[in-house]
Amino acid sequence: MPGVAHIIAVASGKGGVGKSTTTANIALGMKANGLRVGVLDADIYGPSVPRLFGVSGRPEQVEGRILKPLEAHGIKVMSIGFMVEEDTPMIWRGPMVMSALTQMLREVAWGELDALVVDMPPGTGDAQLTMAQQVPLSGAVIVSTPQDLALIDARKGLNMFRRVDVPVLGIVENMSYFVAPDTGKRYDIFGHGGARAEAERLDIPFLGEVPLDMDIRINSDNGTPIVVADPDGAHAAVYRDIAAKVWAEVSRPLGEVRRAAPAIVFD
Repeated sequence: MPGVAHIIAVASGKGGVGKSTTTANIALGMKANGLRVGVLDADIYGPSVPRLFGVSGRPEQVEGRILKPLEAHGIKVMSIGFMVEEDTPMIWRGPMVMSALTQMLREVAWGELDALVVDMPPGTGDAQLTMAQQVPLSGAVIVSTPQDLALIDARKGLNMFRRVDVPVLGIVENMSYFVAPDTGKRYDIFGHGGARAEAERLDIPFLGEVPLDMDIRINSDNGTPIVVADPDGAHAAVYRDIAAKVWAEVSRPLGEVRRAAPAIVFD
């Protein structure tokens, strides 16, 4: 993809762990850290980027089949959600999903970007294989909540990327804890520290823990992710720190030539 220096997948083994919210805030954290960033919503069946970034409308055609991405909060964004109504189900088979992903990757005028952050669908299916085959992914970030049930699926996602030769940049523990706004008492609703322990066990970076917090949820629903809504707040600082760690992982060693996209071999 000419002009795009790094493509970073944000993935999870299962839905409902806050992957899309994490994607949006990591991308905005990278922009806050001075990078040129785009976001591709690869979750065809459940696109969240239009709502998260508070942007709507159909992309314009700029030349032939090439589409111009929409922009929000200084980020270039593309999603199948711009093509259909929010409540329209995408009843598509795998080949149609792969075709749509390929078009949003190859036929969008992304321009010069330091990083294209891809919000992957949950699981280990067609979309993940398409991404691994079509473009040289610089790495993948795994998002999980702390409890064992989520970590079981997170391991599957992590091992899938390893099988297709995509580096795992680290794990984010989302909904790590909850602090009651009225009492200040902390509750580990989903347990705590499971993702950190998993990262240590697998010898991969632990990128950080994000609390379960109403401000994060409210601002995500309003299309102003917390990094934009409260840039000087504690939660924005967590996301900027995660973004910095991700960028440090994909940037080293300096001068390394990006590898070709891996071939997928089915046993």
